Amino acid sequence: MDYVIIVAGGKGLRMGSDIPKQFLPIGGKPVLMRTLERFREYSPTLQIILVLPKAQQEYWEKLCQKHNFTVAYQLADGGETRFHSVQHGLALIQDDAEGVVGVHDGVRPFPSIDVIRRCYETAREKKAVIPVIPVVETVRHLKGETSETVPRNDYRLVQTPQCFDIQLLKAANRQPYNDGFTDDASVVESYGHAITLVEGNRENIKITTPYDLKIAEVLIG
Repeated sequence: MDYVIIVAGGKGLRMGSDIPKQFLPIGGKPVLMRTLERFREYSPTLQIILVLPKAQQEYWEKLCQKHNFTVAYQLADGGETRFHSVQHGLALIQDDAEGVVGVHDGVRPFPSIDVIRRCYETAREKKAVIPVIPVVETVRHLKGETSETVPRNDYRLVQTPQCFDIQLLKAANRQPYNDGFTDDASVVESYGHAITLVEGNRENIKITTPYDLKIAEVLIG
């Protein structure tokens, strides 16, 4: 059986809003609802685990009632960091479970169905898969007071869902936390497993600023 852990722990600080960014509306519906709906669209049998800070859960439940939101999911409490939040989500998956688990940012409502499918299907063989897109801007590396251009073809921008064999991600998440864990791929890489890259989609933006929200309205439109 396959799972997705949707991590939504944002406080909305960069958005300049009192409302956490995952609850802000795009096209009249909260970002987080659109994210859950996209994964349900991918698969009617995918087990969805939503990780939310305890302090936000009551507000989320009221939003669900207001919007008659009916997508089924299990709820886990957010942790101190993303790493700990994913641990809480993994705890809801049986220890002997087999299959693929994806980890996805709650504020990325636009992964294409093709990209989701590509990540899950590739992970069945490769065990650890992330979607990436090319860097289109020129990139400079800062070196103290100076900087230098680096070959952008050597770099990729990382998206989610990041998909893993369930047993691999569970084992990797038993490691002690360290500051180098910037995403789930870095956790699995630290455990010693190679990461496979697949093509992502440029619309799969992470909504963190008012500008992103404007782009999201255009994408919905």
